[in-house]
Amino acid sequence: MPLSPKQTRALLDELAHFPNKKLGQNFLVDGNIVRKSVEMADIDASSHVVEVGPGLGTLTRAILSTGATVWAVERDRTLSEHIRTNVLPEQPNLHLIEGDCLDYPRAELPIEQAEACFKIVANLPYAVSTPWMEAIISGPLPQRMVLMLQKEAADRYIAKHGSKAFGAISIFLQSVYTAHSKHLVSAKCFHPAPKVDSALLRLDLREDAVHFSKVARECIRRIFTQRRKQLGALCQRDPLPEAREWFDSIVAEGVKATVRPEELAIEYWQTLARRLP
Repeated sequence: MPLSPKQTRALLDELAHFPNKKLGQNFLVDGNIVRKSVEMADIDASSHVVEVGPGLGTLTRAILSTGATVWAVERDRTLSEHIRTNVLPEQPNLHLIEGDCLDYPRAELPIEQAEACFKIVANLPYAVSTPWMEAIISGPLPQRMVLMLQKEAADRYIAKHGSKAFGAISIFLQSVYTAHSKHLVSAKCFHPAPKVDSALLRLDLREDAVHFSKVARECIRRIFTQRRKQLGALCQRDPLPEAREWFDSIVAEGVKATVRPEELAIEYWQTLARRLP
């Protein structure tokens, strides 16, 4: 059974651990959300699952109860020691690494398994959500991800062109994944309660995935740092001649010369990816 709010507070007291705000340590205390996370991920005994930030092990135990094999990365020394001492001994299907998820985005999942089929379940702190996602979509790619995010981050991931939330990460992610469901999660479902609500997001790998090289990602990020300027002016100043040639080509296809980055549909950005190494 998932830890209740009372049990969570008691365990933190026992560990003499005060939640670290910088690390985004808000512990899930709602059993329904724990169960929903596992259901959305569609995990069974054949699954290999990467978990980011197992914390006190509430979601970890729920995943392991399906018979799945879990590869987890936890940055906090106190929490990783808790998992190592109180969860690992009884869970042979659990592999734990102590470290930063930006250094170990797939928790050292063996490469042969990463190139086969795996899933990710993660409770992502706001500060690392975008750089971690960029590391993940650089490949190998999970078949499915179920992510707990601050609502603002989730909105950016699935934003459509023309909206203020639309940006580089929206393009990169949606070119590889389709969002099938987004479940809003109240701040009351965590201890301590964050100041903002969260969202549980399910992402499934697209059959027609379009990958962006490092060069393409850097180019698009440069453009979106000045998102309110006209795209043509930004491309003219870009150091890559391919960017200027690309803009001329999409204008020839009928795109307005005055278009701004956030107004351009993802399909056009994908044609830029194909032009860059």
